Amino acid sequence: MPWTNNSGGGGPWGGGGRSGGPWGGGGGGGPGLPQPPNIDELLRKGQDFVRRFLPRGFGGGKGIAIVGAILVGVWLLSGFYRVQPDEQGVVLRFGAFNRTTPPGLNYALPYPIESVTTPRVTRINRIDVGFRSQVEGTRPIPTRDVPEESLMLTGDENIIDIDFAVFWRIRDAGEFLFNIRNPEQTVKSAAESVMREVIGRTPIQPALTEARAQIEQSVREGTQAMLDQYRAGIELAQVQLQKVDPPAAVIDAFRDVQRANADRERLRNEAEAFRNDIIPRARGEAERFVQEAQGDREGRVARARGEAERFTQILAAYSQARDVTRQRLYLETMEEILKASPTVLVDDKVQNLVPFLPLNELGRARQAQQTGTDRPMPLPGSPGSLPGPAARVTGSMR
Repeated sequence: MPWTNNSGGGGPWGGGGRSGGPWGGGGGGGPGLPQPPNIDELLRKGQDFVRRFLPRGFGGGKGIAIVGAILVGVWLLSGFYRVQPDEQGVVLRFGAFNRTTPPGLNYALPYPIESVTTPRVTRINRIDVGFRSQVEGTRPIPTRDVPEESLMLTGDENIIDIDFAVFWRIRDAGEFLFNIRNPEQTVKSAAESVMREVIGRTPIQPALTEARAQIEQSVREGTQAMLDQYRAGIELAQVQLQKVDPPAAVIDAFRDVQRANADRERLRNEAEAFRNDIIPRARGEAERFVQEAQGDREGRVARARGEAERFTQILAAYSQARDVTRQRLYLETMEEILKASPTVLVDDKVQNLVPFLPLNELGRARQAQQTGTDRPMPLPGSPGSLPGPAARVTGSMR
C-alpha cells in the first residue's frame, strides 16, 4: 500500500512533498532514504543529561574544568601501589624496564605511562636434573630416571649415574624478567654443564664416598658464576646430590668390587694395628730388660763398694781394738746364724724336757699356702724342715 494519499501530504509521519521523512527536515534526499543525525543536537542532549546530575550553577566551562581536574587527580592517585614483603616491584615505562622498587608503598606514573609487576623473590624454587619427581605432601618422591641427563663420565674414564636437585630464588627481579627468556631451563642447563665438568675431573671412588660435599660446593659456585655472567638475577641456595651410583647394568659387579676393596682395607688395617701393637711392646720389653740389667749392675757394684768400705772400716777398728772388735764380730756372726736356725738352748739343770712345737713357724707356713705360694712344705728331717712335735733339743747354756 503506498504511503502517499491523494492530498499529497507525504508519509505516515506527516509532512508534505519530498521534504518529509521519518526524522523530518528538508528535502534533498531521494525518496525513502534516511537523513544523517544532527551532531549539534546530540551534543546538546548530552549536556542536558549531565546537568541533571550536577547542582545548579555548576554548568558552563568552569564546571567542566573542575570535573576534568577531579578526573586527572583520580588518575594520578591510581599510580600508588603496594609491594608485599616477599615481592619486588618492577616498573615498566611504555613497556620497557625502568627500575625496581623495594617492599612497601610505592608510586609509579599511572597507566598507560608506567605499569608495575611484582614477582615473588623469596620463594625457593626446585629443579631436578637426572630424574623427575612428584611431590607427595611436602616431600618430593623420585618417579622417573632420565639417563641422558644423569649418566656422566668421571675423571678415571668410568661412567657414573648422578641425580641432583638445584634450589634457587630470584635475586634481582629486573634482570630475571628481561635478561633471560626461560629461567628454569637456563638454570637446569647451567647446573648440568657445571656438574659434568666437575665429575670429569673427579675419580669415581671419591665421587661415590667422601667427595660428595665438595662436588656440591663446586657445582653451586660454578653455576652461580655462570648465571652472574648471564646477569640472570638468580641466586642459587643449594645443590643437593640425590643419588650417586654406578650404572644399573654394572652395579652388582661394582658392589662386589667395593666389598672386596673394603675387605682388603680391613685386613690391612688389622695388620697395621697388630704391627703397631707388637713392635712397641717388644721395644718396651727390650728396654725393660736393659734397664733391669743396668739396675742389677749398679746394685752389685754399689753393694761391692759398700762391702769393701765396710771391711776397710772394720779393719781400721780392729787395728785399734783387737779384742773388742773380735768379740763384736763373733756376736754378730752368731746372731745371723742363730736367727735362721730353730735351735733352742736350755739349761743343764733342767731334768725333764717337754716336746717343742714351733707354732710361729707353722703359722707362717699356713699363711704362705693361703696366699697362693707354690713352694711345697718340706718333709720332716729334710734340710730346712721344721722340727716335729716330738723333737727334743738339748744343749747347755753357759
